Amino acid sequence: MLKIILFIEPRTTGADTATDNLRRNCKKLHCVKSEADALGLVMIADVAVIHAPAPEMLKLQHALTGTRKLPIFWLNSFLDKDAKPEQEDWGFALDGLLFPTMRPTEMGYALSFGIHGWKQRKRWAEEKESLSLRLEERKWIDQAKAVLSEIKGISENEAYDFLRKQAMNERKRVGEVAANIVKVYQLIHG
Repeated sequence: MLKIILFIEPRTTGADTATDNLRRNCKKLHCVKSEADALGLVMIADVAVIHAPAPEMLKLQHALTGTRKLPIFWLNSFLDKDAKPEQEDWGFALDGLLFPTMRPTEMGYALSFGIHGWKQRKRWAEEKESLSLRLEERKWIDQAKAVLSEIKGISENEAYDFLRKQAMNERKRVGEVAANIVKVYQLIHG
């Protein structure tokens, strides 16, 4: 069971059943009408559920994720032409779709499944960032080894050992020391 669900419903639409079903799937349900009120509560919420037509969804989603990354669900009870965006790429990522006709258990499963997918995507993004950082560091290290080999007349293995020792002495990462060496070299010889 979720701790806190932030339910954003800018228009009064009579989604009382859905609100009750959401309430049964969390310990605390915060219902708000405005973007400002939602932004005031987004930091304590586990999940945001937005009940608005598709054109309003993008604005609300950007506002929420601009403040904090969290799973966002769309409660869709708008069965008119605005219910589905015209493009396949909506311009925002939803973690799940809820309907007012869902029973509490169905809503619970949809929330759990969406949150699981969101957590997995979050882990992948963090891993991607970590790998990108390591790749960038690797580039600096390779350049620094070449610079040290040229200046000191040592092999690349010796240059790497030098970088490691320097990093330990300065209590920095090898990539950071390598970047500093390359930047100074480029400043002097550039």
